[in-house]
Amino acid sequence: MIALLSILAVGFFLGMRHATDPDHVIAVATIVTRQRSLARAALIGAFWGLGHTITIFVVGAGIILFNLVIPARLGLSMELSVGIMLIILGIINVASFLRSVPDPPLTTQPTTSVHTHTHSHGDFIHTHRHAHQPEVHPHPTDQTPVNFLDRTFAKSGAWQHVRPLMIGLVHGLAGSAAVALLVLTTIRNPHWAIAYLLIFGVGTIAGMMVITMSLASTLKFVGRSQAVARKLAMASGILSLAFGFFVVYEMGFVNGLFTSHPLWTPK
Repeated sequence: MIALLSILAVGFFLGMRHATDPDHVIAVATIVTRQRSLARAALIGAFWGLGHTITIFVVGAGIILFNLVIPARLGLSMELSVGIMLIILGIINVASFLRSVPDPPLTTQPTTSVHTHTHSHGDFIHTHRHAHQPEVHPHPTDQTPVNFLDRTFAKSGAWQHVRPLMIGLVHGLAGSAAVALLVLTTIRNPHWAIAYLLIFGVGTIAGMMVITMSLASTLKFVGRSQAVARKLAMASGILSLAFGFFVVYEMGFVNGLFTSHPLWTPK
């Protein structure tokens, strides 16, 4: 029993550490930059971690229980999907910044007060000159940097949780094989190994919740300066793009996914 408890404790803390991997932090930072609520930031982390745990558990259980072997090209493709996801998230954040910069003139009635303050369209928070009574914006309220799916499912509160869940599912693909193989080399009992995967996932969820709440707290503090907040969002987008392209290059060309001799070592 003591051995099992020790294994579960190690799994939990390794799961928390796993949440701090650079690609995980960069991906979740591109989402949290739009949030100022600690509770919503914690939910983003929880659903990201849940998606990551689902993928790790499904793939890992298959490897542990059924001795599944993942071909090198499939493994590299799983890693490549993380790079593509980071590129998409980076593009969304950079577009968000660029679209908030232009300040075209407004045509309003003489009695209309034109002013600037932070406001939101759905979950997109930004600043530009606009007017009230009547409401006048330099862009349609639905023309925000949020992607097509966000606009399509904006009326569904569930979508705000499904989005980080989907991103977590994709990120789980990259580390699932490595985690399962590590478990196989150290835990011979398959039931204990499955329990380890679950606790590892719980640790990842807890770690990601701490990370997202920390990021949201920082952004809430610097959010008093909207210019700084926008620059941070822009920086997270550029970092996500750079790291995403690096992952695509490494998986596609260095490790040979796009060549005839793919080489993949789970790590």
